[in-house]
Amino acid sequence: MLNAENNTSTTKSKMPPPDQNITPMMRQFLDIKANHQDFLLFYRMGDFYELFFDDAITAAAALDITLTHRGKHLDENIPMCGVPFHAAENYLHRLIRQGHKVAICEQTEDPAEAKKRGSKSVVRREVVRLVTAGTLTEDGLLEAGANNYLAAFGQTRQGARQEARQEENLALAWVDISTGDVQIFAGTFEAIQGRLAGLMPRELLLPDSLSREKQGLLSESCGEVVVTELTSSQASSESGYAALVNAYQVATLEGFGDWSRSMYAACGSLINYLTLTQLGKLPNLKPPRLTSADERMRIDAATCQNLEILQNKTGEKKGSLFAAIDKTVTGPGARMLSQRLAAPLAQKEAIEARLDAISFYAGHDAETMRTCETKRAILKQAPDMARALGRMSLERCGPRDLAAIRDGLARGFDLAATALPDIMPCPPLIEAALEALAALSSAPKDGEGKPLKDLCAHLDKALSDELPLLTRDGGFIAAGYHPGLDEARRLRDESRRVIAGLQNSYREDTGIKALKVKHNAVLGYHIDVPAAHGDRLMTAPFAETFFHRQTLANSVRFSTTELAELAGQISRAGEKATGLEQEIFDSLCGEVLAEAEAISRSAEALAELDVALALAKLACDMNWVRPEIYDDHRFFVEAGRHPVVEASLFGQGDSPFIANDCHIHADDKQGDTGRLLLLTGPNMAGKSTYLRQNALIAVLAQSGCYVPAAKAEIGIVDRLFSRVGAADDLARGQSTFMVEMVETAAILNQAGPASMVILDEIGRGTSTFDGLSIAWATVEHMHEINKCRTMFATHYHELTGLSEKLDKVTNITMRVAEYQGDVAFLHEVIAGAADRSYGIHVAKLAGLPTPVIERARILLEQLEQSREQAIPAGVLESLPLFAPTSSSAQVQDSHADSPADKISHAVAELDPDRLSPKEALDFIYHLRHILDAE
Repeated sequence: MLNAENNTSTTKSKMPPPDQNITPMMRQFLDIKANHQDFLLFYRMGDFYELFFDDAITAAAALDITLTHRGKHLDENIPMCGVPFHAAENYLHRLIRQGHKVAICEQTEDPAEAKKRGSKSVVRREVVRLVTAGTLTEDGLLEAGANNYLAAFGQTRQGARQEARQEENLALAWVDISTGDVQIFAGTFEAIQGRLAGLMPRELLLPDSLSREKQGLLSESCGEVVVTELTSSQASSESGYAALVNAYQVATLEGFGDWSRSMYAACGSLINYLTLTQLGKLPNLKPPRLTSADERMRIDAATCQNLEILQNKTGEKKGSLFAAIDKTVTGPGARMLSQRLAAPLAQKEAIEARLDAISFYAGHDAETMRTCETKRAILKQAPDMARALGRMSLERCGPRDLAAIRDGLARGFDLAATALPDIMPCPPLIEAALEALAALSSAPKDGEGKPLKDLCAHLDKALSDELPLLTRDGGFIAAGYHPGLDEARRLRDESRRVIAGLQNSYREDTGIKALKVKHNAVLGYHIDVPAAHGDRLMTAPFAETFFHRQTLANSVRFSTTELAELAGQISRAGEKATGLEQEIFDSLCGEVLAEAEAISRSAEALAELDVALALAKLACDMNWVRPEIYDDHRFFVEAGRHPVVEASLFGQGDSPFIANDCHIHADDKQGDTGRLLLLTGPNMAGKSTYLRQNALIAVLAQSGCYVPAAKAEIGIVDRLFSRVGAADDLARGQSTFMVEMVETAAILNQAGPASMVILDEIGRGTSTFDGLSIAWATVEHMHEINKCRTMFATHYHELTGLSEKLDKVTNITMRVAEYQGDVAFLHEVIAGAADRSYGIHVAKLAGLPTPVIERARILLEQLEQSREQAIPAGVLESLPLFAPTSSSAQVQDSHADSPADKISHAVAELDPDRLSPKEALDFIYHLRHILDAE
């Protein structure tokens, strides 16, 4: 049994009680609905998909369409709503986005066949597809540049009982059925949470034996996701193994790597669910790829959200790292780049291979760069072959999918012919991509099949210039391709012309100018005349030729022997043309699927080239550099910039981003700088930006990208942690401070020497001395126990003294310029420590009323006088209270003692637009008078 859950809605509806007086059609609906209670049932009736009972109520509210009723059930109206068949995809998209699941129920029998069983027989209907958030394939329901993942969590029964050995008994598998890509990851519960945060699956399969608490934690890691529970039999390792062996048609899974039982459970859950939702038709799945924790930088869910790697905190791409660097021109290229950012590499050789691919295209002469732009222009015209192939494997494709394969292969030929000058040895990734494209024109090595160039030419010859979306619309096979089809079309089209001539002949014979030959699904071809002329055709001499068929309010319908024979010829010719066109389509799809593996390699090659060219262009346009990757724990960045902020400033034409260095030497031999940077400085000065930019530089470098810096030496980071910003979790009853402490605890318990940690304002959410104590203890623990590369921003200046006691702590601060009581944030990081927070200056910049600012200055001065000792009793009471009833002018006069303050107040009260030249001159004399008075 499947249970559908979502953050905002649920699909499952209550079945109505039985009714002995129910109509045959409604009985059929309820019988089908009984087997799909977790789905909204789209029940095909003519040109509409109709929904009834609770399904109708739910859909009408979700789609904002009219809720009507049809017939009665137990003496109550049956709720009903419907959507047009031709526009169903738009409504499906809205329902799926809201977390619903839909069962598509089509008519699988001709109405004429149903009548043979009796006049009251109902046309046979069957569910032909189950649509869920994680099993979409249509372009209209998918985002071109983003994967649409279905993920499954797997655990063994042992793992459910023994938390101590959790890492061996938990796994995560995910698939994008639109491309057939399958991957599996085994790790701890926290590691799986991190992978889910990077994957952002649309649908998550969880065993019903998993506790509600853990289900909640996993679903929260995904953001907006539909959660589906699987029964123990669907999610077991035994059923998973059997499903995998059957799906891949192998005797054993050993050829795919070293599997654990939890991997069988996770990946088998995917297969079982796909078999169910695709009604036994599995997509063209690629061999599963096993990934381990050692291969990737591990980024937990909180860090992924804090750093806004793939999307911002509102769930949009705008403002994310991905949006800032994405210059790809194809959907597959964008998806590949997104995958790399979500799971950066942690192995030097693999990182260097990706960097080599970028270097091959970046930073060369003008001729080479023009060649790169030519390649990008070719790539921009390449359709998404991977998704077209996926729909074809599910028999859910149309003529345009065949054209996508044809055009994608053609662009591959063009790219293979557009070679770069021989500027350097070709790096392995580019060489492999170019070899895959070159293979399109050569015969298969095994001697079977034919070159893909021949397949491309065959498709080009077979397909028309203008292609419909669906095969049922016809007309997609080019004239001259198939003689039998051409003949059937000629007969069909010629017969239609004969009918047009027959209509004119009948008009002349009868003298009825309004006579028309029409066609509908019930009567077929028939003669339609206004009601006033109906009696004339029923009397001699016309009655012998015209046979009465139907009388309506405004017209009368007839037929003739000649028309009936001609209609039969048209029907047979049309059916023959439609049948032949479908046969040709099926044959072409078969040819494409026979070369699915080679086409998939070509599609991946195009994506690889797109990413390499896009990142090379990014590096050239934004002056990024290739990072140097090391196996130690250094982190040396010279003139680093924040990639997202810099891109925003660049796009708006603002002043350039202020670059800053970051030197972290985790090993004694690497220099005097410590492994823990303690960053102080006022709010708004750029502390959080500095922390994030260095974390993002690590992500970019290990994703295999150039980085925004003048130079970068990056020791591989195995785990990245971030505790930045403030947010509460009201749904789980956690305050801002509680969330902060939970995230900090996760860092202190998991970070190791190869990790990188950025911490921002630990302890702010509680009292001053509590917060200071927690921050102090956290610094000591990071220094003595975790011993990882750490950037720790704080407003507790007392912590700067730790640099004298802890040898790996280095104080750095944000440079501030102060002039006549005002401050300017220079956004520069320098060695040293800030002596104060400049909080009142920031408050002034924010626009707090002047009386409040002045009152705060008085209180701050008094409090700082007693800072070195406990505040004596009565000190606070002795301070004069702010008088809310006093006028602003009185308060300002009482505290604005300096000339600068008086001038500032005078200017603030001035409206320059209302001054005459004489009044402006008088105001200047007024300012001079203030200075002279002092």
